Amino acid sequence: MDVTLTLSGRQHKALRNHLFPGDGKEAVALLLCGRRAGLRHKLLAHEVFLIPHDCCQREQDRLTWPTEVVVPALERAAKRDLSVVKIHSHPGGFSRFSEADDEADSKLFPSVFGWVDHEFPHASTVMLPDGRMFGRAFFADGTTKELTLISIVGDDLHFWRAAQLDRGVPEFARRHAQAFGERTYALLSNLSVAVIGCSGTGSPVVEQLGRLGVGKLVLVDPDPIEDKNLNRIINSTKADVGRLKVDVLAEAVTAMGTGTKVTTVPLNLNHPDAVKAVADCDVVFGCMDGHEGRRTLNRLVAFYLLPYFDVGIRLDADGVGGVDQVCGSVHYLQPDGSSLLSRGVISNTQADAEAMKRTAPATYEDLRRQKYIKGVQEDRPAVISVNMFFASLAINEFLARMHPYRLDDNGEFDWITISLTQFNINSDFREAEPCKAFSRFTGRGDVMPLLDMPALDEEGRP
Repeated sequence: MDVTLTLSGRQHKALRNHLFPGDGKEAVALLLCGRRAGLRHKLLAHEVFLIPHDCCQREQDRLTWPTEVVVPALERAAKRDLSVVKIHSHPGGFSRFSEADDEADSKLFPSVFGWVDHEFPHASTVMLPDGRMFGRAFFADGTTKELTLISIVGDDLHFWRAAQLDRGVPEFARRHAQAFGERTYALLSNLSVAVIGCSGTGSPVVEQLGRLGVGKLVLVDPDPIEDKNLNRIINSTKADVGRLKVDVLAEAVTAMGTGTKVTTVPLNLNHPDAVKAVADCDVVFGCMDGHEGRRTLNRLVAFYLLPYFDVGIRLDADGVGGVDQVCGSVHYLQPDGSSLLSRGVISNTQADAEAMKRTAPATYEDLRRQKYIKGVQEDRPAVISVNMFFASLAINEFLARMHPYRLDDNGEFDWITISLTQFNINSDFREAEPCKAFSRFTGRGDVMPLLDMPALDEEGRP
């Protein structure tokens, strides 16, 4: 079993400030983690538990602390079925576990397994002065294994691998490497990226990710191609009408020969299997028009600590050639930050209406006729040139987070809105407060029902 660890940028910053107070001595903290269980077992940071400096005996190359200090954290982990990750600093930059670390961990983790009544792995990690981390997982049978990946989802995206898979740079990617370096190409080739919505904006996003050589694509969309889609779905033809969008795009990516593997999920995102498939990924692109799917996705990325790039387009036209507005936005959303709800991009009212239309269409129509609810907008105008423009903007935003190249820090940008009618470009700062609706779920991972949503209860499904 491979074991990975993911933290948000805010969690990583709080830990770094605590672990390196400036006195050159080691410090320690605990992470209480949810999980995504599977062949690749993800530990997902839910809570940060800082162990006070004055409770510890701290030196440059070792530290000890009294057991009773961590009892409240262990009790909380046991109550909420969380895994425990110890994290301490090496102020001198020593990039391996020391003999003192081995001795301390050999005493700590049998006690952790005694407190927390599950057999899922726990972990021990080290942070270096530049913020990089490495670690090892501890299993119930006493064995250990190096963490294969530690991810930080913040203003920048960091992916620190224990053993980078070095396949060299193939000829198709040589010019990518010339621009962003071989390391960035290697990172891309090891990432799993989910794209939810495979139509107007989704298909050009998929096209570009495939040609960048990402390791794996997970395509989520329940719909078949229709005649009306041929004006904007990349690689679709008249012969594809009636076929699933995800299948057509998967064939196109495979035919590129870039080595990208594709998994198709022909389901609505509000299905347990779709949620689990996305939760297994490293990065998410949302390419949906509506409110319900985007609300679910925003909730999902909080539970599973995923970076989320949302692409939205507004094209207002009178249907006979008159154009009032052509604009679009790319939002970058961190799992414990502001959300599409708190930014005012989507609303619970419209999301609830869309959910009712999908699950109870007769009731929806009755309430709409009686004007108890506002109807869901359908058949929006769509133009491929606009879709491709904003899809490319989203991909470049992703690359900027992977390989910061802007003159300003990535923290200066949360979303970019461009009006093509007025040709205005606006960007904005992150809201000061995390989204109250979703941030409390940060790193909770697998729960029953999934995402703590009764509609995703798997026990009642066939």
